Amino acid sequence: MSLRLLAEVSPQDLLVALSELQNHLLGYVKSMALKCAVDLGIPDAIHRRGGAATLANIATDTAVHPAKVPDLQRVMELLSTSGIFSTTAGEDSGESGAVVYGLTTACRFLVGWRNLSPIVPFFVSPLIVSSFFSMGDWFRSEPAAAGSLFELAHGCSQWEMASKDAALNSVLNDSMVADSELFLEVIILDKGRIFRGLSSLVDVGGGNGAGTQVIARAFPRIKCTVLDLPHVVGQVTAGDGKLHFIAGDMFESIPPADAVLLKNILHEWGDDDCVKILRRCKEAIPARSAGGKVIIIEMVRGSALGDSRISEMEALQNMFMMYVNGVERGENEWKKIFSDAGFSDDYKIMPILGPLSVIEIYP
Repeated sequence: MSLRLLAEVSPQDLLVALSELQNHLLGYVKSMALKCAVDLGIPDAIHRRGGAATLANIATDTAVHPAKVPDLQRVMELLSTSGIFSTTAGEDSGESGAVVYGLTTACRFLVGWRNLSPIVPFFVSPLIVSSFFSMGDWFRSEPAAAGSLFELAHGCSQWEMASKDAALNSVLNDSMVADSELFLEVIILDKGRIFRGLSSLVDVGGGNGAGTQVIARAFPRIKCTVLDLPHVVGQVTAGDGKLHFIAGDMFESIPPADAVLLKNILHEWGDDDCVKILRRCKEAIPARSAGGKVIIIEMVRGSALGDSRISEMEALQNMFMMYVNGVERGENEWKKIFSDAGFSDDYKIMPILGPLSVIEIYP
């Protein structure tokens, strides 16, 4: 920084700028602290105590070594200042002057019957995080030679790695299950009408069927099928018989059904591949007059309406998807893909939580 700039900017502005830089440089420490809290079971420990616990309570409930309690306090301090836990004075805790930690609304996504705690190990998995270490080299590389960030770092695609790395496969599947189960419950509660009247549905890329099972329970008259790659379907254990599993490739063919469901599938692919996938979907469903449609659950960017936190979430998610050459899209980008795939311009976008939306498209 030049001496002239130092003279022109107030000390307070310099401090704010320095803190902003530090927050960017050390942002990964927040991720690691959150992973640590989930690994130790801290959100669950607070939840079991009715949503309020002192540091001593947390240390006891999570079997933290007594010598490490001051370090545990550092973790709780960071996660409290960054919005995961709340803090109040502990007059009623039985410990004079003790801080009482509670669960913020953000943290409540990590506790309870349907929760997102399994996505934490995925987002901070060493294989995923290290994909971004050579981003500068990736930008300078020929697209065909470099592939995705993940491929540049590890020499194969994420899905190839998952097929031979049991740990990554488990983390990836657990993350997808948690995300699918929670948000499909929310969608059914808020937009359940999208499934009414269907007699059959194919969940493309539905993994072990945990998310599809949510639909099958809510709408038992729908014949639900899961299409996924052979190594995924081959690992599915026998269930209650409500779901039918088919091993296949969505780029080749999709089983016929009234509706095709694509949940967080298209954002992993470029526009041309999305068009190919949707053309296979169009071949699988009947005419619109007979109820045919494709149900897409994806982010639709552009709903921030001036909220910087939502704008940052959209930008972060869009940046994160670079690791597999994926992309998060706005409405105009989605519209072009739908049109190129031969679908009607009369689509519907139904926001669920801000940019997280359900899209219906029709042949």
